[in-house]
Amino acid sequence: MQPTDIKHPDYFHKVVDCQWACPAHTPVPEYIRLIAAGRYSDAYMVNWESNVFPGILGRTCDRPCEPACRRGRVEEENQPKPEPVAICRLKRVTADYKDNEDVQKRIAVHKKTRSNGKRIACIGAGPASLTVARDLAPLGYEVTVFDQDPRAGGMIWTQIPRFRLPMEVIDEEVNYILDLGVSLVQRKITSLKTLMGERYDAIFVGSGAPRGRDLDIPGRKEGAPNIHIGIDWLASVSFGHTSKIGKRVIVLGGGNTAMDCCRTSKRLGGEDVKVIVRSGFEEMKASPWEKEDAMHEGIPILNYLVPKSFEVKNQKLVGMQFEKVKAVYDEKGKRSLVPTGEPDPFFECDDVLVAVGQENAFPWIERDSGVEFDKYGLPKLNKETLQSTVPNVLFGGDAAFGPKNIIWAVAHGHDAAVSIDKLLNGENTNERPAPGVTLVSQKMGIHEWSYDNDIVADARYKVPWRDIKVTLKNVKAEVELGFDVATAWKEAQRCLNCDVQTVFTDKLCIECDACVDICPMDCITFTQNGDEDELRKRLKAPALNASQSLYVSGALKTRRVMVKDEDVCLHCGLCAERCPTGAWDMQKFLLEMTHAGHGCRTPKKTLPLKAA
Repeated sequence: MQPTDIKHPDYFHKVVDCQWACPAHTPVPEYIRLIAAGRYSDAYMVNWESNVFPGILGRTCDRPCEPACRRGRVEEENQPKPEPVAICRLKRVTADYKDNEDVQKRIAVHKKTRSNGKRIACIGAGPASLTVARDLAPLGYEVTVFDQDPRAGGMIWTQIPRFRLPMEVIDEEVNYILDLGVSLVQRKITSLKTLMGERYDAIFVGSGAPRGRDLDIPGRKEGAPNIHIGIDWLASVSFGHTSKIGKRVIVLGGGNTAMDCCRTSKRLGGEDVKVIVRSGFEEMKASPWEKEDAMHEGIPILNYLVPKSFEVKNQKLVGMQFEKVKAVYDEKGKRSLVPTGEPDPFFECDDVLVAVGQENAFPWIERDSGVEFDKYGLPKLNKETLQSTVPNVLFGGDAAFGPKNIIWAVAHGHDAAVSIDKLLNGENTNERPAPGVTLVSQKMGIHEWSYDNDIVADARYKVPWRDIKVTLKNVKAEVELGFDVATAWKEAQRCLNCDVQTVFTDKLCIECDACVDICPMDCITFTQNGDEDELRKRLKAPALNASQSLYVSGALKTRRVMVKDEDVCLHCGLCAERCPTGAWDMQKFLLEMTHAGHGCRTPKKTLPLKAA
């Protein structure tokens, strides 16, 4: 293997698995260390720069960072269930304990002071549009956000129930953005061509995936008064138009929307609420914790049942008929659902909530506007720049590639803002800005570091819940109470500081093997070089997780190389403490994404002065 190029930003970035997995590339270990130090406002601002909505995402994020967390891979095998650090709920800690006045002052520094004369229209006031506005308004752009609803937030407030996300949290973080000089206009956009005619320099479409899929099966028309599209029903609850539901409720679908529907039903009068899914439990799209929360509230999830009909008697919905199926896999691993031949199950109900998926709806975009669509009805986009076939019309969030989640919408907003800024400054939008990268030694003395490198054996701490007797009676009573300060500190201590890297200087190594002897994970090996597949198998502890990199040094005096398995390294620093020559050092790697602004633009070349 060739020596590892640690100067390439992606190498150590990939080692910080949580940040690598986050679409917005939030520097997770950095803000967790700040929490441990009690610097909550600083930790909040680290999040605000990256993911824009720390308090909202600290309650609702899909947490792609947590499955990537290396804590779950290095804990003792005899533990019942290795668990990642509670990254998402620690994000909420930054919002719960920040100094509000201090944060407001820091954010106010970004407020637009003067206009650059460029006008931007954002369609939809959801997380993607708000991120575009947050990034562009401080640069002097005149940003107007259009939404048919009276307040900003989009699906954050219309579809996520208040028992998961209080309105005051939404209003606080949305207002941080609007107060930067962003205009919010309540207006339903019914024609893209009309908006184009209003001479905006760029238009960003962040209208989400506002249409819920329906089920066209027998009885749908006859039972219509008691059959509701899940996302529309949730919005009706949020607006206060709906405040009750029948005692017997069936929720169809296996995603997070279905979980919100069933839990909301339980709070609005549903006594017998059940979720019915055509797939297996493990195949459901809902996040594991969302399923757990629903079952904790006494809601059963029934699997491998395909809807056949809505049963209506005397013009009233009385139940649903299903077909029992099983999963069968062919030689290529493709799954098919086939009938088991068992009698069709029948379930009584008063109301049905259909939450079987969402899709984009663009009836307001004229097909002669220049914006082209694919066969699935999605806009044809440059996936890097998010530009449509009309270069100054961009898409992001669910409107771009279909339904996903808030953190992806934020990432799209950042990318689209970069594209708009470069486009309106006459630059090539395909030339994407490099991130800011720093690598700084953490040495404070011979055997002392500027971070706490003690590895704790604690299992993941659980977030406390409000009493179920209270939450099931009040649709606005938040279920999760969040960590208190003491528990937040203990959970923060579980972080392995994956951004503090073990950096090796081969010229200083005398091959004494002291680092090998002291390493608690057997992740350092001095050996002859070879091909990667072969080398992985003969390390002191075989490195079988090929998705994680090997750190390979240049040739040492004996012609051997140092090989470290990044997968299981604890970043404890014992190798650097034991090394007699300083060949090992602990250096903090920080990657900060470059957002819209001067940093994202190509530096202008200056011409040499002509001699007089």
